[in-house]
Amino acid sequence: MPLTQGSDPGRYGCTNPLWPCSMTGAVACLAGLEGVAVIVHGSSGCYFYPATLINAPILGTFLIESDIIFGAEERLREVIGGISDADRIAVVNTCVPAVMGEDIRSMIEEYDVLLIDSPGFLGDFEAGYRTAIRGIAPAIDPDAPGVNIDGISLADPFYRGSLMEGRRLLIGAGAGVAATFCADRYAALNRAGGLTVGVNPDLASGIGEWCGSLLGLDGVRAAFERLEAACGEVDAEPVYRECARAEKQIAKACDKYLRRFDPPRAAVFSGFSYAVHAAETLERYLDADIVAVASRSTVQPSRYRAEQVTDLSRVREVLREHAPDLIIGSSYEQTLAPDAAFVGLTPPLRGRILLHAHPLAGIEGTLYLMEEVLNACMDRERSCR
Repeated sequence: MPLTQGSDPGRYGCTNPLWPCSMTGAVACLAGLEGVAVIVHGSSGCYFYPATLINAPILGTFLIESDIIFGAEERLREVIGGISDADRIAVVNTCVPAVMGEDIRSMIEEYDVLLIDSPGFLGDFEAGYRTAIRGIAPAIDPDAPGVNIDGISLADPFYRGSLMEGRRLLIGAGAGVAATFCADRYAALNRAGGLTVGVNPDLASGIGEWCGSLLGLDGVRAAFERLEAACGEVDAEPVYRECARAEKQIAKACDKYLRRFDPPRAAVFSGFSYAVHAAETLERYLDADIVAVASRSTVQPSRYRAEQVTDLSRVREVLREHAPDLIIGSSYEQTLAPDAAFVGLTPPLRGRILLHAHPLAGIEGTLYLMEEVLNACMDRERSCR
């Protein structure tokens, strides 16, 4: 079984059901790059967890007891040697090989392999994602046209929609898109642009000048104001007009709801940036009472009294303490409070088929979030009658 951090079992371990470990974050980052073959160097459990979460093809060494006793070099070299169609091979180290202390670099020195040392006990998902970014070492090309899009992760159920929305807004403002971290061709990361906007600040790469987050309508407006100031080719007026139209749509729908029903008592469970975005949006447009902001990732300063919640027992306590009638989160919270209205924001989202690319970032992302919230709340009100 994968190991967990000894001082806090399950908090950063690969088996933590609420928020994956650094190994999974590194795999999610690398697996989004076209042309990169990702090898999870570890046990079958270390392979299957990220493989299931990110839904992308990856490879594994599937270490067993004899590999741990006699050494894993032969198995790792066998897997690397069987790859023939990749621009780059990336090996993600996991807990067992790290504890064994094998010199993996010397094992594979004859191969052109990117080694990412990110065992689960070193931190959370975001830490592993950033470790992989540093290992890739993207390069800024001063002559590269366009703006980078940041914060894309295959573990995020909204990543495709948010990426499409980010591209749509940038192209509509005449900015264009440079590199995407991380859902792009591997070679494209060596020609990154000098300016960056993000769809999830929790996964900020640190590449390029940060121009802001695309979460929320205010975030979109602020990011494009900075882009206009930094780049004379950007014309954000179409984006501002669309933001104004979207705000009117949301206000009209929420006013109609509030004429019939009371504002919801909402508890939000997700990564920190997503959780704060959802809380601010609900409070602003629906006058929601935000009773809890429970972050899967590290808590940053905000206007909410957020806490980091990384185990199911604490989730249960939060729900019992506040008794929300609206839950924004995952299937775990939905199961623990089945009578509340529910909107999925973070994995796992079980019992649903997700084919369409739903955004959370950008203008369409805010419209989608409020549409889901209003429909969920109305369905609950009808069922209570």
